Amino acid sequence: MRGLQKKIAGHLLGLIATILIGGFLSASLVRLAPGFEVDERELDPHLSAQSLQALRDSRRQDENIFHFYLHYLSQAARGDFGKSVALGQPVRTLLRDRAPLTMRLIAIGLTLSWSLTVTFALSAAWLRLSIYDTATTMLSGVFLCIPAAVLALLSVLWNVPGSLAIALIVFPGTYRYTRNLSLKAYAQPHILAARAKGLSEARILFWHVVPVVAPQLLAVAGVSVSMAIGATIPVEALCGFAGIGQLAWQAAMARDLPLLVNITVLVTLVTLLANSGADVIGSVIRGQEA
Repeated sequence: MRGLQKKIAGHLLGLIATILIGGFLSASLVRLAPGFEVDERELDPHLSAQSLQALRDSRRQDENIFHFYLHYLSQAARGDFGKSVALGQPVRTLLRDRAPLTMRLIAIGLTLSWSLTVTFALSAAWLRLSIYDTATTMLSGVFLCIPAAVLALLSVLWNVPGSLAIALIVFPGTYRYTRNLSLKAYAQPHILAARAKGLSEARILFWHVVPVVAPQLLAVAGVSVSMAIGATIPVEALCGFAGIGQLAWQAAMARDLPLLVNITVLVTLVTLLANSGADVIGSVIRGQEA
């Protein structure tokens, strides 16, 4: 129990440090990117000289990245995440309104992806048919070669749910690892002994294979969350879904520093929580098996 507590504490410290560093690096990259000082709104001929000067002054406040980030952290500690430069709305409101759609897309996409992964990987290891194994491996390779943006466009052209596009983007990465784990588990001596004793394939699968691969699959599941989050950006941007992925795309195009920093911190937080949760649960499972 003490070892588990130390692991959780280590994950929490790493999470806080990574979020702080990630937010600062995100702000620095945006600030140093070419064209940050350019604001398309200055091209509006209807703006007065005072309005143009106000726009330039608002940009000038973000020139010192250290000052901006410290000011951002002090505001965030009070629950104020700033205001979007491009959209003119509080960042907190934008994230709150758009998060449910993105979470639903990610949840459905991961469910579909892992359903395909587990079905194909375990059946390939169970059946041990070279033709079937080759066909499923080639299928995952095809989707691995198709860019995420192309799958998002195809989902629009064929009028299929965007969550399916996310599932097909994540599927190749999870399938290959799960397949290799399953094949390795089926090759263990105790599996051969179980078959020699006449145990059914279903009992071998659920009692001798799944418990062996479960901790490693939990680690892959944590990584697949970050893969799904990355897939939501092209899917939402190209499919017209008003989620956080589309918001990130709009913020990047507008060089919206407050919005980009908050999205980076949010994505980092979700990714680390998923990976840390998978690691802790895996440790608990391994401890129970020991």
